[in-house]
Amino acid sequence: MLWFFLIGVLLTGYAILDGFDLGVGTLHLFGRTDTERRINMNSIGPVWDGNEVWLVTGGGALFAAFPDAYATAFSGFYLAFMLLLAALIFRAVAMEFRSKRPQRWWRSMWDMAFFLSSSVSSLLFGVAVGNMIQGIPIGPDKEYVGTFIELLNPYALVVGVFNLSMFAMHGSIYLYLKTEGEYQQRVRRWVYKAYAAFVIMYGVTTVYTLLAVPNATRNFEDLPWVWVIVALNVLAIANIPRALYHDLPLRAFISSACTIAALVFLFGVALFPNLIVSSLGNEFNLTAYNAASSQRTLAIMRNIAFIGLPFVLTYTIAIYWIFRGKTRLTATSY
Repeated sequence: MLWFFLIGVLLTGYAILDGFDLGVGTLHLFGRTDTERRINMNSIGPVWDGNEVWLVTGGGALFAAFPDAYATAFSGFYLAFMLLLAALIFRAVAMEFRSKRPQRWWRSMWDMAFFLSSSVSSLLFGVAVGNMIQGIPIGPDKEYVGTFIELLNPYALVVGVFNLSMFAMHGSIYLYLKTEGEYQQRVRRWVYKAYAAFVIMYGVTTVYTLLAVPNATRNFEDLPWVWVIVALNVLAIANIPRALYHDLPLRAFISSACTIAALVFLFGVALFPNLIVSSLGNEFNLTAYNAASSQRTLAIMRNIAFIGLPFVLTYTIAIYWIFRGKTRLTATSY
């Protein structure tokens, strides 16, 4: 149970931190000039690679704590994960290569690569979540028996678009926090549009989930206190435009981060105790019980995590403190 919770914490950290990185990339082409697009990239430049540490750590924790679930997921979603990996690689390459040459066609090419890789990554993360909630065809041998196309089903795509809109909103708020002057005012208008798209997709995804996956709320009956998290989630969403109206971008960003954290938590509650749901029968589900490593392995990992996690948190806090303030371009900027 501890490792089910800790993996949720790691995924929450990744969704909040790399979520705004991906959101900035999704909005990148809205920058009109070369300077504005460089500001976009440099707003996340000092932190994006550190943010991805949370994803690497989460994957490593899943591999060590729940090896059966890891094996099933990475074999069943192999092509999807390779596409995701390619997108994450192209995002990094686009940032590093864009300003190496001054030609407009060169920079436009990498601008498009940055936008596409960020958007595809956000979409695929959501598609993965949608399939985990809905269930995938897994047989008694713990092997995925479907195809890649089956993963791109209507419900999973809706969740993918919802995730894309959420990261775009989160990224626009971060960009509003890091910019100034006329460009900041234009970014402010992006925030309202991204927020509207998020609220619409939030409603659509919620209704679709209740209709298509009624079992998603089964744990809410046994854990009535979870409705408090639902209420706090709604309040956090409602506080975003309020904070923007009072020109408090940091509070809006914190509210957006709390929204993401609450949604990841509710996703975990909907799954618990399952890690991967089988659409062929509940007896084939991979759970925190039947997919876990030995108790000795989990205990050793727990001790390592208690030692290592403070270092990750300290590094993250230090980097954000050092690079606080508005984004300004220098000779060494992207």
